[in-house]
Amino acid sequence: MKSSRHDAIIDIINSYNIETQDDLIQHLNERGYKATQATISRDLRELKLVKVTAGNSFKYALPEVDAFKYSGKYRTIFKEIIEKVDVAGNLIILKTLAGMAQAAAAAVDGIGWNEIVGTLAGDDTVFIAMRTSEKATEYSEAIEEMLR
Repeated sequence: MKSSRHDAIIDIINSYNIETQDDLIQHLNERGYKATQATISRDLRELKLVKVTAGNSFKYALPEVDAFKYSGKYRTIFKEIIEKVDVAGNLIILKTLAGMAQAAAAAVDGIGWNEIVGTLAGDDTVFIAMRTSEKATEYSEAIEEMLR
């Protein structure tokens, strides 16, 4: 139930500008989920949701790196073609199935991470240049977790 509710929360915050926990509870109720404010508060913490600006107000959102983990399209592409993830300084190196590196690089580019400087793809290897080595480590861990 919790996993299903978490999926619903992610779908809701990606579909609507959810400014308050009450807004989120209302949308969950419309989908058949009964949750208290305390439950929603825990869910928000577990999902690591943050408040971001949305025009003149704020809304709940996934941190950029976590948003990738919940994107079904990219998760499917990555799980099917990535064989290994490594880090060297500010570079993330993806080893893919033969001939699939360009598809992996296109998926990375499609994610739109602000911390990416650029990608370079060969036949079975993708280099992702990140702005810092810390971000390279953080994002490579997100990719590895998503592959499990």
